[in-house]
Amino acid sequence: MALAGSESTDPDGPHGDTFVLRAVKIGAVVAAYWFVSITMVFLNNYLLDNRDLDAPLLITFYQCLVTVALCWLMQLLSRLCPGLIDFPAVRFDPKTSREVLPLSVVFIAMITFNNLCLKHVGVAFYTVGRSLSTVFNVLLSYVILKQTTSLQAIVCCGIILGGFWLGVDQEGLTGSLSWTGVFFGVLASACVSLNAIFTKKVMPAVDGNIWKLSYYNNINACVLFLPLIIISGDLGRLAAFTHLGNLRFWGMMTLGGVFGFAIGYVTGLQIKFTSPLTHNVSGTAKACAQTVIAVVYNSSSKSLLWWTSNMMVLGGSSAYTWVKSLEMKKSPHRDAPPDPAKEKLLEAEKDGVGV
Repeated sequence: MALAGSESTDPDGPHGDTFVLRAVKIGAVVAAYWFVSITMVFLNNYLLDNRDLDAPLLITFYQCLVTVALCWLMQLLSRLCPGLIDFPAVRFDPKTSREVLPLSVVFIAMITFNNLCLKHVGVAFYTVGRSLSTVFNVLLSYVILKQTTSLQAIVCCGIILGGFWLGVDQEGLTGSLSWTGVFFGVLASACVSLNAIFTKKVMPAVDGNIWKLSYYNNINACVLFLPLIIISGDLGRLAAFTHLGNLRFWGMMTLGGVFGFAIGYVTGLQIKFTSPLTHNVSGTAKACAQTVIAVVYNSSSKSLLWWTSNMMVLGGSSAYTWVKSLEMKKSPHRDAPPDPAKEKLLEAEKDGVGV
């Protein structure tokens, strides 16, 4: 089942499939990715927008806890049904946990700022509010890794920046702009880029397996979140929560964690059955559909320039991935910056517990 860490790239299997069967499989995988990703965003927005319980750190902590529990469950099922479920056996190693710890600190900042952005700006503006990851990837790759970027890629980043500022301007004109949400969105974007850089450094510590990385990351996160929850007062707000014994509330909280775990699987599956570039295009189309659904659901009226800002952000992001893909084909052995499509896989895996 767990394919995100698999090195296999042949979606047809050893004997191959007919064109129709392969098309059906790809369609099903893409549909599953869209369903899980969109549902996860709306579900987390619902949980974070709970006026009776203003505890975003606690919600994020609980979803990290669910991810760890699901990793243990998948390991158990993998031992019981080895032919049906494939999941790496992971035994907690304090040495590995310490090696992953620097990444875990960035990981916590990323999912926390991500959640706070979603809480304040809502789903409709979320795509624009969290759109600067690619820009920060280029900037930090140059500052930290001393890696340069082509003019074409910089132009794509310029389009994304233009879309971001236009979106902020148009959201402000509607009177619904949250500068707090924008601030957290920018911080989350920066942390996503840092997360990709740190991930590249610590991957050898987990044998290059993304599920092992998720396991250690979320265990570290659960421990590190505890003092933050106490300091922020989220624990006290939970104790005073009137629906603490409500099974529906805990069911929704757990479901959010399950979808967070599932996004890593369906993301890896989509890349396996298509390609990293196709996955990025699918993710862009999904973000567009997600925005439309949010606007329709909230019965909002948006201006042409507001929609233009979204198209600029999505178009610039897709163009950047296409440009980097062409550059990678021309210079396959070049020590290039982290590939944005691969970062998308890692981002979805990690954002899954907090988006």
